[in-house]
Amino acid sequence: MENTTRLPTEILINELQSYGARLVDPKAGHESRRGGAGPSDHKALTIDGMTVMVPVHTAPAFESPYLVEKPDEMGRSRISRDGTVLGEVSFPLRPRFYERSTADGIPYSQIAVLHGKDVLATTVLQTCIRYQSRTKTCQFCAIGQSLAAGRTIAHKTPEQLAEVAKAAVELDSVKHMVMTTGTPKGDDRGAAILADSARAIKAAVNIPIQAQCEPPEDDLWFTRMKEAGVDALGMHLEAVTPEVRARIMPGKAQVSIGKYMASFKAAVEVFGRGQVSTYILAGLGDSREAILDICEKLVALGVYPFVVPFVPISGTPLESHPAPRPDFMHSILGPLSRMLVASGLKAVDIKAGCGKCGACSALSTYERMLTK
Repeated sequence: MENTTRLPTEILINELQSYGARLVDPKAGHESRRGGAGPSDHKALTIDGMTVMVPVHTAPAFESPYLVEKPDEMGRSRISRDGTVLGEVSFPLRPRFYERSTADGIPYSQIAVLHGKDVLATTVLQTCIRYQSRTKTCQFCAIGQSLAAGRTIAHKTPEQLAEVAKAAVELDSVKHMVMTTGTPKGDDRGAAILADSARAIKAAVNIPIQAQCEPPEDDLWFTRMKEAGVDALGMHLEAVTPEVRARIMPGKAQVSIGKYMASFKAAVEVFGRGQVSTYILAGLGDSREAILDICEKLVALGVYPFVVPFVPISGTPLESHPAPRPDFMHSILGPLSRMLVASGLKAVDIKAGCGKCGACSALSTYERMLTK
């Protein structure tokens, strides 16, 4: 008889996101991307009702102790560690909107993709003022890769985004949408193009939208984005100490943490507590203490700090950088989840976006364990 055991869900998700998983069938689930913006080199897996993004094309994943069997036609599979079966997992099936193309022949999947199990995600501008220069580019970023590989287009128009969003809601019951962008020239930092996109999408379909950009120079852009139909806002710190920021993202580090904090405060006044979030990549060099210290300040402002394990993406300067160990992630996500629940800032209450989806971190699973 085969050996079976159970791991607490948050521990299993934490380990999978650090170590990745080997797939018996690399084609399992719908297609994943190598390189590119957003969670690349991953596959979506549903574990105990939580859909998470698990690295499968990264260097650590090829040596992972976790193995996922070939799924059946419904996407159901089993996961094991060193020969011990841990339980069932499932792969979300290929979305139906991927079969469609625009009138001018662009596949919908080049305009927006499915993240997790019910989130539509798009990078409105697939170019960035910081990406062209190796001295300015964020060392973890692969925004230009999917464009170079022909998997996407450089600029998604508001009309294209509206058309795809409507189809994704009607065909695949997508629940919310994430719009990010490379940073264009100009003081609005991408807010203008996100507002135009949100306005068109909301005219076509009623779907909650999170927009993501660097802090605009003028706080007025928060009101403009909100009035255009943006429900939640992400402004991503990524790293939290000045020395790590300068080393990992020399261009973006020129926008100071002080500017981010002032923008967070102004944005919360417009979008409300819990509807403004920031992405923090653990494992780039910031200490546990530094991350938890800034999280405490963010939570006091009403900002949701979405802390995720750094995943090295192939083709980037950090492709060989190790992912953080699960015990390091546990030492952050445990206290952070208690901080969030105590403050009433919970993933389930976010209207749209990465924190609500939760697939790139075990954080929302830790929250769920506290509120069961």
